[in-house]
Order: sequence, then C-alpha cells, then structure tokens
Amino acid sequence: MATITAVSPLAPASFPDLPVIDGVEFAAVEAGVKYQNRKDVTLMRLAPGSTMAGVFTRSATRSAAVLDCQEKIGLDGGEGAAILVNSGNANAFTGRNGTASVDAITSAVANCLGLPQSRVFTSSTGVIGEALPHDRITAKLDEARAALSASAMQDAADGIRTTDTFSKGATAEISVDGQTVKIAGIAKGSGMIAPDMATMLVYIFTDAKIARPALQSMLSELNEITFNAITVDSDTSTSDTLLLGATGASGVEISADSTEFRAALHGVMQDLAHQVVKDGEGATKFVEINVTGAANDADARIHAMAIANSPLIKTAVAGEDPNWGRVVMAIGKSGAAADRDLLTIRFGDIVVAENGWVSPTYSEETGADYMKQAELNIGVDLGLGDGTSTVWTCDLTHGYIEINADYRS
Repeated sequence: MATITAVSPLAPASFPDLPVIDGVEFAAVEAGVKYQNRKDVTLMRLAPGSTMAGVFTRSATRSAAVLDCQEKIGLDGGEGAAILVNSGNANAFTGRNGTASVDAITSAVANCLGLPQSRVFTSSTGVIGEALPHDRITAKLDEARAALSASAMQDAADGIRTTDTFSKGATAEISVDGQTVKIAGIAKGSGMIAPDMATMLVYIFTDAKIARPALQSMLSELNEITFNAITVDSDTSTSDTLLLGATGASGVEISADSTEFRAALHGVMQDLAHQVVKDGEGATKFVEINVTGAANDADARIHAMAIANSPLIKTAVAGEDPNWGRVVMAIGKSGAAADRDLLTIRFGDIVVAENGWVSPTYSEETGADYMKQAELNIGVDLGLGDGTSTVWTCDLTHGYIEINADYRS
C-alpha cells in the first residue's frame, strides 16, 4: 500500500471541534487488517430510538458490505444501531467469502452490543479483490466496545482513512424554538472519486428527532448537490456509502419540510464533499465549475462533469496554464446541447471567450496570474436556456500517478 506522508496543501488548518452528539459513541482500534501501527477498525454505536438513512454506490460491482446495508437501511427498529468500518480492504469482488465476512462481522457486533443483526451496518474500504481477514476485526470488538466514547468522533475519522492525507469532519448547529440541534459528520475519500448515488465513506449524526422517511428524503435530495457533484478522477468506487443517523436525544422534532435543518445538513454535507476533493490524490488546486444557460439542468450537469473529468483540463490547471481551448473541447465532446457562437467562458471574474471567439478584453497574462491561485472557478454560459449545475474537482498531478501506481505494493 502506498505510503502517504505529505498533507494536502488544500487541507483545512485543523480538524474541527466536533460537538458531542448525544446518543452516539465512537471507538477506533488497531486490528492489522492491512495497515500496521495505525487504527483501522472503527465502531460507532447509536442509542435506542435512532433512525437511519443511507445512500450507496450504484456500481454493478458493489461490495458485500454495500449490498448488506442496502437490504437493511429501509428497516425500522427501536433497538438502536451500530456501524463497523474497516480500512485497508474493500471486501469487494470477493464472492461468497465477502458475504460470509459481512455475516460474521455483523453477527459478532450484534452479540457484542446486544443488538439485532439487522441493525448492524458495515463498510469496508481499501484494496479490491482480496479476502477480508474478518477474524482480525471480530477479535478486537471487545476492545472497541470498552473504548466507546461520545467524544471520540475524531478517532473515528482517523480510523476510516486509507490514502487520505488528513481526517475530515464538519459540524453545524441550529436553534429550534429555543432548543439546540446539533449535526456532525466525518468522511474519508481521496481517490476513486466520482460518486454515483453516494460517495466514498461518510457518516453523519444529529440529535434531532426525525422519522425515517423524512430523513431519507432529505438525505437523498441533498446528496445530489453535494457528494454526487464532486469528482477527483471520474472513477466510481465499489464501496461508496453514506449513512445518516438521527438519535432524537435533543427531543426536537424535525419534519421533512424544515428549511432550517435542511440548510444546516446541506452545509455539513457540502463541507465534507469539498474536503474530499481538496484531499484528491496529488491535488494542489480546488476547482469549482459553474455551468449556466444550458438547455436544462441535466445538460448543464453533463457539461460540468465533462469539464471536471477532462484530463487535459485537469493537467492544464496543475500546470497553471489558462488553456481555455480545452474547456471548449470538453463542452463540444460532452454530448449535451451547445452552440459554439453562444458560449461565454470565464476564469473567476475574467471573461476569457465570448461570441465564438476569444474576448477582446482578455489577456493571456491575466489568465496565467489567475491560475496561480489555489482555489479556482471556471464559469461557462451556454446561452441556450435556464439550466444550471455546479460541480467541484481538483487538478491532476504526477502525485496521483505515484500514489496509484504503488497502491497495492
């Protein structure tokens, strides 16, 4: 496995001060699943009365853990819940062995915590195609249970990492009728990032009281404009999982149409999604792509992703080259409606091209200076309609090759 030493230059200055979410406890232990001398198994326990929602990868080769979670996520239960995550091994493309490993782990966690097996969710992340040594995980459950603490969410964030260069966390707090509602989440993800229905591994918790249908509806809707709107390398993982748990411990009831709670959850999800992009393997630039004026929102999304996933654009960004012709190329190849002579392209506030030609006010020097920034915005207006889309990506550097060429060694 490739050794990651340098922290991404786009990383936050520090891990956020996450609040205690009443009704959730965390622990991370060393099990030696793949890595040595680092925490690689994380246990999270939710109190009785908690509701769960989730979205998962739509990959045709999704892992045994994902398939198991998908079967369970729609079940209601008042007994509480648990989430067990291991890093270093994806338990994907492992056939019957993968299913047996999930069954062994969920059964052991259920027995350890006194829960029904149907309320135990698992995630595995790491190398694909290698049998999961699940006995190393189950052997550590008693240790993990003893270490469970409401204040150990950062340990959990550390324990779910693979090639991540920093641990990812985000939080929000709102007041409802004078009572405080808290939201906090953690995520892992660095490469193999082009979510399709979910993302990487993400676990978000709130002490709000929310019925499962409302929780699921809100999560699915917000997922489309956060985690499903990011890409590092255009590759969708076999293991993408996003779980949201609401403990109800605050006693504050939240309905599906609560705009304030929705906005706070959106903020946490977007923050975590951006952190994943900023930790893109080898990344040195964070890029927001705004497409407007498309024939419809679906076309806008197609254009935005064509730009975000173009290796030519991503390498130009890495080299700080304002090569706007590559943006024209990406729009033209996307398959969505476009008219060359109606296009407007901007780098930040700089109008680069318009009316089918380079803008008369644009200078290469100005564009080159703009590309030196760590965070960039590429804007495209199609001039065809009201369709819009915003996605986020990073540059493509030699560091990405180094990490992935050595990933299994």
